[in-house]
Amino acid sequence: MRDYELLFVLDPSLDEETKANLIETVKGVINAGGEAGEADVWGDRKLAYKIGKNTTGYYVVIPFKAEADLPKELDRRLRINENVMRHIIVSQDEE
Repeated sequence: MRDYELLFVLDPSLDEETKANLIETVKGVINAGGEAGEADVWGDRKLAYKIGKNTTGYYVVIPFKAEADLPKELDRRLRINENVMRHIIVSQDEE
């Protein structure tokens, strides 16, 4: 298994319960094929540029371990979710 880190930005207009449910959903997807670490919630931060009409976003970072095929599935699901404004998955393994 490889080490990865997922950073995603949620729509800041969502209520706290919806944000928490989205974080748990993402962790559930990761745990189905790997091991999710503790979510590091950065909260509302100013964006470098506007995304739609938003100037702020709700940032969350989740470290996880998984095989190489899980990040592709996770990327696909995050692209579909309309509440996720941006996301990036980075491999932490050095080669």
